Amino acid sequence: MNFKEDFLQLVWKYQYFDRKNLQTVDGQQVQIHNVGFHNQGEGPDFRDASLVLDGVTLHGHVEVHRLASEWKQHAHGGDPAYNSVILHVVWENDKEVFRNDGTPMPTLELKGKIFLEIWRNYENLLDFKSDLPCAHAIKSVPDIIRFSALEKALVERLLEKSKLILSILDQTKGDWEETAYRWLFTCFGFKVNSVPMSELSTLVPYKTLQKHRTQVSALEAMLLGQAGLLPEKSEEPYVQHLIREYDFYQKKFNWQHRLNRQQWSFMGARPTNFPTLRIAQLASILSNAPNLLQAVMEDSREFSAFKKLLQVKPSDYWQHHYNFGKPTEKTASRGISGQTLELLIINFVIPLWFAYGSYFEQSEWQERCFDLMQTIPAENNFITRKFAEKAWKAENAFDSQGMIGLYRGYCQPQKCLNCKIGQSLLKGQSK
Repeated sequence: MNFKEDFLQLVWKYQYFDRKNLQTVDGQQVQIHNVGFHNQGEGPDFRDASLVLDGVTLHGHVEVHRLASEWKQHAHGGDPAYNSVILHVVWENDKEVFRNDGTPMPTLELKGKIFLEIWRNYENLLDFKSDLPCAHAIKSVPDIIRFSALEKALVERLLEKSKLILSILDQTKGDWEETAYRWLFTCFGFKVNSVPMSELSTLVPYKTLQKHRTQVSALEAMLLGQAGLLPEKSEEPYVQHLIREYDFYQKKFNWQHRLNRQQWSFMGARPTNFPTLRIAQLASILSNAPNLLQAVMEDSREFSAFKKLLQVKPSDYWQHHYNFGKPTEKTASRGISGQTLELLIINFVIPLWFAYGSYFEQSEWQERCFDLMQTIPAENNFITRKFAEKAWKAENAFDSQGMIGLYRGYCQPQKCLNCKIGQSLLKGQSK
């Protein structure tokens, strides 16, 4: 049996088998009125199906397995969630199985009934040894189906990020200002330092920084001090000033806990992405934004508003340093780069919009997300390059984020038959 269970699920879902004189293994006549709703979560594979077995109409669920014996292996017989299963659909009925009450489970065996064209498509069009199982045939898939698959994967990706944001909202007891602030820090960690950045945002509340935002050095002192990145002593006057400032604020707010340098990654980051420089950039952003949430949520779909918010110059010291005590001959930073700005809009602004719209049930925010993403250049990473090598080039951030979602959510785990592209290839030649 060189196939996965999801293949049989798709065969049942779209009825890719001969339904003439359909019978269960014990001879009951089967008429299918409704295959049910495909369940991607816990419980039976198809919910709320409708069948007629030997003239009796039944409403309930359908469970799909390659072998009938997997019913017992998966302990479905003792699970109340499976008490309402009215049909067990299998490739091969290798063992009789029973309901929890001891009655035989009606079983439909599909061996020998699946359409030959479906088998051929499954074997020929999906190469599960490849990073992109459908790569060699993807050019044959209509544009509208590829777009639909990208949109679905993108929405799922945004929903996952929304869950993270809404969990922060729960931690802040519904404070959207503090939530936006914490999410900004998480995104500014750019994967390699996202965890300590997130922790830092909880150690220095947004309201505390707001009260001192007119003094960028005060924000730098508080953030770099609580990050555990300030040196104990320095010969540089500005750093000496930051050390004194942090000592003052630490005592003022009675901060008992801070991070340490070992929690931050310098080795895995380029100098422009050193946490010291990123924190200094954050201090300048927060110093220039009297209201972070309002600045992010304002009614603008243009780069200009976000460029004004995020591409601000750091303080003079950080225009010539990546780290403490190590001046550079050339200017280290005049604010974040254009490419970094685009990544922040993709990873910070858009998920925040999406989560906000989901929370308040305002669908227009989702449309704003899609509109803005189609104006942002596509990302250039190993995933988008994989698709480009197969003649599917990402034109904008909508495409590239969708491709990332497809690759991680479907290609890597080989859930091809849950993907609209894989489904299209499976049935494409069966007509």
